[in-house]
Parts: sequence; structure tokens; C-alpha cells
Amino acid sequence: MSPDSNRNTLSDLLLELPTADQAAYDSVAGRAAHVLRPAGALARLDGVAAWLAGWQRSDSPRVGQPHVIVFAADHGVAVEDVSAYPADVTSAMVDAIRNGAATVNALAEQVGATVEAVDVGVGDSTGNIRVEDAMNSESFNAAVAAGVDAVRRCQADQTNRADLLVVGEMGIANSTAAAAVAATVLGGDANDWVGPGTGVTGTAFSRKREVVQAALDRVGRVPPLEALRRLGGFELAAMAGAVIESRHCQLPVVLDGFIATAAVSPLAIVRPGSLDHCIAGHCSAEPGHERMLQALQLDPLLRLDMRLGEGSGALLAVPIIEMAAAAVVDVATFEEWGIER
Repeated sequence: MSPDSNRNTLSDLLLELPTADQAAYDSVAGRAAHVLRPAGALARLDGVAAWLAGWQRSDSPRVGQPHVIVFAADHGVAVEDVSAYPADVTSAMVDAIRNGAATVNALAEQVGATVEAVDVGVGDSTGNIRVEDAMNSESFNAAVAAGVDAVRRCQADQTNRADLLVVGEMGIANSTAAAAVAATVLGGDANDWVGPGTGVTGTAFSRKREVVQAALDRVGRVPPLEALRRLGGFELAAMAGAVIESRHCQLPVVLDGFIATAAVSPLAIVRPGSLDHCIAGHCSAEPGHERMLQALQLDPLLRLDMRLGEGSGALLAVPIIEMAAAAVVDVATFEEWGIER
């Protein structure tokens, strides 16, 4: 299916979502039930293989071209001292990623993934959500469109097009924005969703909760996509755009941690099933991530208490997805091996 170049707003992108290839899903699930091992021995992995087959629309799913997109932006709420690091770290980390010096680059090299850092607002921060909306409608739609365009680029080259996408982020203070989005979209208050993020403790942690609660009180109950616009960030909006455009490209997605999951949570509420092409790579150490995954009915592949971002936790799950597919596609069945059961 060719993406519609006019479909750039999240509301538009959530219309007429393609579904997985049921025949490919059933083929791989059926084969998994007959390969040379006890029935159900690798049940979770077999399910991952069938999921991958359905979205790759192939009864021989593979992970040959994994791609990572890291969206980066600054947040106005950083002036509230809600992070353990200054705002200019975001720009420095974008440079590190582009020069192959960041953690995400090292991990990507191990799994054969390509990495792209997309600047959607470094040096041009969102509004301070404690006292004003993060984005107006124009800047919000522009950030969504940047996410859409990033996915279209990685799918444009038919020879090297991505077959599995990891979406990550970089933005000092974005765990504050993510907590505010989660509370508005999924319910609760600041105490339910605010975590240490980059490692804030004591007075700084209390301040972070106060800032998020002030933002929630200012905005009140609003629709999910409005919550993302008014409380989120440019990179959160871009991730939402990228993930839902991936659905239109029938490109399976591995979700990263708390911030990436918060970014796509409005999609799941507005259009149930809109994240069916996504799998949770891991559950991070941020306390709200577990609650968020449960609310969205996402079962993470890994639990390693990570809290880095950059798509790092999702990247660690890529080899598991790759091996899950190989453990079905490349293993003989009892019938093929001449064994009767």
C-alpha cells in the first residue's frame, strides 16, 4: 500500500488502518505447532514469529534490515529543573548519535541496524507545560509530519527498505512531558506517573511531581490527541506520527521505553487496535512504564531495568525477534523429518 502524501495529521492517519496478513500469520503459527520440539516449548517466541509474519505479509519472516529512528527535541519545561541534566545535553547527544558515538550506535552495530537521528526541535523548545501548551496546532502537525516523513524515507529504497523499525527519542525533560501525557490519556495524577527519569531524587523529584500536577490541573480532561499536543513534545508527536505511518506501510515496530510508549498511548485510546503492529521491546525502570504497558495490553519481551532511551531497550529485543522467526522458519517439522507423532 502506497502512503497517501496528504495524510499527515494524526486524526487522518488513524483512518482506514490496514490489517495484518492473516494467511501469513496462520501459516507461521501452524508451522510453529509442528516443528521439531515439544508443543508450546517456545510459545511466546512462536507468537512473536507469527506476529512478524502477519505484518511483513510473508510466511518466511526475517529481520534483515532493522532501522532505528531517534527523534530529538528540547522541552520548555526543562527550565523548571525537572531533570538531572541541562537542556543542552540534547544537542550534544544528537551530535554523538550522528557521529556513531552513542550507546544506540554501539548496540545497533551488533544487530546490523542502521540509525538515523531526526532533529524535530533541538534549539527551538516546546512551551513550558506548567504554564502553557507545549505546541500549537501548526507545530504539532509539523512534528507529526516529520515522523511520517522519516518512515517514508526508510521505506523509499526498495533494495534497502527497513523490515523492522525501532523508534527512540532524545530530549532532556521529556519524561516530565511523557508523565503528563500518560496521566491525561490513561487516568491518574502526577503521583501515579512521575518517576526519576534521568535520576532526579529528593527535592528535585518533588518539584517534578508538582510541575506535572500543575500541568494536569491547567489542561484538565482533554481528548487524547489534544493531550499529546498540549502536554507532550515535538519528539513525542513525531514518534506518534512515525508509528502510525509504519502501520500504513505495514512495517512492524518495536516500542522502546516509558517516553516512546507514552507518545503512542493516545493512538491506542482513540483507535483501539492501532498498535497491533507494535511489540513492546522492554519494560523500563521508570515506575509508570509497567502501568502503561498493562493499560495498553502490551507484554514486553525484556525486563532489564533500563532507563536510557535512544531506542536502546527496543534494540536489545531485535535479536529475540530475529531468532523467534528463525526458530520457526528454519527448523524442520516432524513431518519433514519423517517422524510420526
